[in-house]
Order: sequence, then C-alpha cells, then structure tokens
Amino acid sequence: MTSASEPTAAWRSGTQGGDLLPSGPAGRLSSPGGDGHGPEAGPPTVTIGSYQDYPTAQRVVDYLADNRFPVEHSAIVGTNLTLVETVLGRMTTGRAGLLGAGTGAWFGLFIGLLFGIFTVGNWLAVILVGLVIGAIWGAVFGAVAHAMTGGQRDFTSASSLRAGQYAVTVDAQLADQARQLLGRMQMSGRAATNG
Repeated sequence: MTSASEPTAAWRSGTQGGDLLPSGPAGRLSSPGGDGHGPEAGPPTVTIGSYQDYPTAQRVVDYLADNRFPVEHSAIVGTNLTLVETVLGRMTTGRAGLLGAGTGAWFGLFIGLLFGIFTVGNWLAVILVGLVIGAIWGAVFGAVAHAMTGGQRDFTSASSLRAGQYAVTVDAQLADQARQLLGRMQMSGRAATNG
C-alpha cells in the first residue's frame, strides 16, 4: 500500500508494485506494451528487393500474388522521402476570384439541387439561381481571401511526396518462398528479353 506522502510510488516502473495500475471506471488497466515509441511493429520482416520506381515494386508484388504467395504478409516501403512542390502558375486576385467562383458554383449547384427536389414549380430555375449565387459568393470570398494575404503567396502549387527507393518486404518466415518466386520472375524476364 502506498503512503500519502508518496502517491506515485506504484506508478514507477522497476520498483516493487510499479507494474500495478489502479483500476479505472472501465475496469482494470494494463500497462502499454512495446518500447513506448508507438504501436508494435508486428512480425520481423525481410527486404527481398529494392527498386527505383513504384511501378516496378508493384509488379513484383503482383507477380507474387499471381503465384499464390500470401501477399497480405508483404509491404512496399518507400524510403528517402522527398516533398516536391510543383509551381503551377502565378496567383492574382482575379485568378483567385475565378477559382473561388468555380468552387462556389459547385456548392451552389449542390444547394440548388437540394432545394430543387422539394420545389413544386420551376425546379430548373431554383438550380440555376443556386449555381449563380454560389459562383458570385465564391468569387467574392476567393478574391478577398487572396487580397488579405498581402502578396505572401502569389503562386499556385501542387505538393507530392516522392520516394527515392521502394523496398518490397515480406515476413521473415516467408522470405525464402518469396525469394524463390522472385528468382523465377527474373529468369522469365531474361528469357523474354533474350528471345
């Protein structure tokens, strides 16, 4: 039993009673497993191949699947990740308004369709009014939002993650079977290019 002067004595690991956690409203708690750095990694894995592009790694896993290998025990792991931001063009207040108008038009069309379903009279007019109002408000909000940035980001871009290398890994107990299948794949690839 812990004394009032040491309320955390039972919580320290490595001390007597340190592995005992008090029960909470949902029942008895258990201490977390692992090393405290996230979820457990699962069974050990072995890298059976490393490739420069994703389609090649995908072809390897597809070949394994075609040959009845349990592919649920495999993974494609991208390493040496690089964030690439491709600049698409200059952003002006007019262009921001135009993009906002497009987004607003889609939202207005959606709202117009919802109201159009329940309209007894001219439902097409309700849809068109929703589309036009959405486009106008979208243009206003898009232009104002860009103007408020004060020229801090006057370009549009698209970001993507790219890996420098793609490794195909399998569970350690299935590594030999995967390597044999991979050897057959490389042999049939050489026969096709030589023939």
